[in-house]
Amino acid sequence: QVQLVESGGGLVQAGGSLRLSCAASGRTVRNYAMAWFRQAPGKEREFVAHSWSGGNTYYADSVKGRFTIFRDNAWKTVYLQMTSLKPEDTAVYYCAAANRLYGGIREGAYDYWGQGTQVSVSS
Repeated sequence: QVQLVESGGGLVQAGGSLRLSCAASGRTVRNYAMAWFRQAPGKEREFVAHSWSGGNTYYADSVKGRFTIFRDNAWKTVYLQMTSLKPEDTAVYYCAAANRLYGGIREGAYDYWGQGTQVSVSS
């Protein structure tokens, strides 16, 4: 069993930066696929970024070049570094883990979810 706890959300002006953290408890996530999703008010949850074995990453077009997903050396925390934030990035951000080497962009591929952290970007 893996528990995920996100932190680092908050209010920031457009053009600013935030770093979200996702701490995993129960075990390391070295061999887990990890991802970030987000849900804006009135919209469905959408894929943001994911990371899988070998340090591979993939991003939604809307965040490519601005967001970076990475893990710490202890393989217990996953981060989402967000730069050049836009008002349309405003959403609740969720961390997800899949007990497999590759997860992909679909929500159904992930077994564990955090409670979410709010990111608000003002114009």
